[in-house]
Amino acid sequence: MKLKILVDNQALPGFKAEWGFSCLVEATEKVLFDTGTSCDAIAFNAKKLGVEPESIEKLVLSHDHFDHTGGLDWVLQNPNVKVFALDSFSNETKQKIREKAVLVEVNKPVKISKGIFSTGKLSNSIDEQSLALETGKGVVVLTGCSHPGLEKILEKASEHGAVKAVVGGFHGFNKFDALKGIDFVAATHCTEHKGQIKKLFPNQFRECAAGAELNF
Repeated sequence: MKLKILVDNQALPGFKAEWGFSCLVEATEKVLFDTGTSCDAIAFNAKKLGVEPESIEKLVLSHDHFDHTGGLDWVLQNPNVKVFALDSFSNETKQKIREKAVLVEVNKPVKISKGIFSTGKLSNSIDEQSLALETGKGVVVLTGCSHPGLEKILEKASEHGAVKAVVGGFHGFNKFDALKGIDFVAATHCTEHKGQIKKLFPNQFRECAAGAELNF
């Protein structure tokens, strides 16, 4: 299974950075997780990585914030894409999706594709879903902003097996003990305590940015 970071606050040389997050999961199907803030960045970076919207079979939106849904129109150029969004998304966002694609409203955990599962709606002040990816190296967790709390997301994802990697935004996560036993920690986007996480887990921490490709 391969992950390609299409949008992040930081970018590798030759790629565009913007405040937001998007990651493509390449497995049996190509599943896009979030779309960043604009069509500009995701389109530019995807092209450099050889990704066209027509190749994306499914889109999962973590939560209804502009920095995760802003590039939606780029994906919706593909009329055959199936979009998995929480049932608590705004009517405006859901209607936009329905006009151009198939919308699947998510509440409970659901299988997205072979080896790719949504945690279902997890809540704190903000509803959000994350992905649990079943790989040969264990479960990889893919997060948008982790608003419900990364520790809660990791606990839910562990229902699919031992979590060995986590990639994405951690927001204000500071219950660092939850990362013990995880071999690969790539904190991106909105992570507030990235420096502290890197200091506490120097062997597990991985720098990550738009343009990065991760193999699991």
